[in-house]
Amino acid sequence: MSILKEFFGFGGYAREPEGYMSWQHLAFVSSLVVIMIALATIIGLHNKNRDLKRKNRTLIVAALLIDSLELFKIVLFCIRGKDPMAWLYDLPLFLCSIQLITIPLAAFSKGRLKEVSLDFVFIFGILGALAGTYGAGQNYACYPVLCFDNVISGITHTIAGFSSLYIVISGMASMKKRNIPFCFAILSAFCVAAYGANHALDYNYMFLMRGDGTPYDMIYNLVGGNAIAYPILVVLLFYIYITAFYLIYSAATRKKHRPARSIPEETISEPTMSHV
Repeated sequence: MSILKEFFGFGGYAREPEGYMSWQHLAFVSSLVVIMIALATIIGLHNKNRDLKRKNRTLIVAALLIDSLELFKIVLFCIRGKDPMAWLYDLPLFLCSIQLITIPLAAFSKGRLKEVSLDFVFIFGILGALAGTYGAGQNYACYPVLCFDNVISGITHTIAGFSSLYIVISGMASMKKRNIPFCFAILSAFCVAAYGANHALDYNYMFLMRGDGTPYDMIYNLVGGNAIAYPILVVLLFYIYITAFYLIYSAATRKKHRPARSIPEETISEPTMSHV
């Protein structure tokens, strides 16, 4: 019972954090990433030539799983902290947690909305998985590696990464350039909501206020913590990433599917008697 209490953090963690980028941190997140890649590859290749309905079942499972785990986390945090309003600090307003909404949209919607949601999950899912595991300095510097906070965070981030890889491997990604403005719109809506919530709650959703030990610190330090320039640069970086992702994917797939150059007929000589 005491082990479970310690794992879930009731009364606080007695163990000292092993530290960000410690071997324990790297070993744990690497194991999650390996499982993520393996499952996405195996299931994605298995479903690659199946119809959309069959492919979509895996996304449905991923959507239900990631949202169920997140809901369980929020409830536990409210109980653990004895604060019924603790959920206000666990809204899906981080870049990684947008997937709590976009993965279900990709799984359950239809038409253009489904197409854009699939692209959005593909673009940001793998980035969020890596940032939320290897780049989560704010978590692994504060909590022991094998604790509820880090384990649940690692699992949900790698579910998003799995979904991203599965979408492209199974052939569900459209990645049409006409979807770029819609991806901008989804991201912009969340950024505006996050910025408003930050000022209302004195919080740091989407890391729009400061870096908090994440790679965003490089941008924060670059502008000297300027309260206007910093969030603008962060959002601009998101837009650049979306555009670059589309362009690189388009160039890579165009080259892959480019038809072989035909040999002009005049260069093909008639067989001689020696070849007959």
